[in-house]
Amino acid sequence: MLIETKNLKLIPCDAEILHSAIQGNEFIAHKLNVTVQDNWTEFGIGPLQYSLDKLTESEDEKGWLTYFPIHKHDNRLIGNGGYKGKPTTDGTVELGYEIAPSYRNLGLASEMTNGLIKNAFNDQRVKSIIAHTLREENPSTKILKKFGFEWIEEIYDPDDGFIWKWELKRH
Repeated sequence: MLIETKNLKLIPCDAEILHSAIQGNEFIAHKLNVTVQDNWTEFGIGPLQYSLDKLTESEDEKGWLTYFPIHKHDNRLIGNGGYKGKPTTDGTVELGYEIAPSYRNLGLASEMTNGLIKNAFNDQRVKSIIAHTLREENPSTKILKKFGFEWIEEIYDPDDGFIWKWELKRH
């Protein structure tokens, strides 16, 4: 389901949209009828392929994976974000997001995060949202704190080394 905020349309990616994004910027631009910002993703195609694989495995994952933020004024794809999958049996979803460098420090990452939080908590199965950040204070930790996420623990990730885990519980 499309998530709309003041400045963004967060488009939920289906298999066709993900295929287009994996093929390249010109393909996703044509598919969504948008302009694509240079460096719109620093995560690369790995997370897109992950989402495509999860969608292929189960229709239950629909709406619980990748969302593309389209800046309304510019009609431009400016990042990537969403969830790592449907709620777990204990009601947890994991959130992630990124905004292209030239669109940072404009409040758009906060706006996107807020939209994703509200969307997740609209589903009664969701009891908590987790997120992971680098092991240092940075713009992502500020955004998470702003929305009430609490630092839970430091964990070791085989790809990223030591990272921080954050959680926001349903009130």
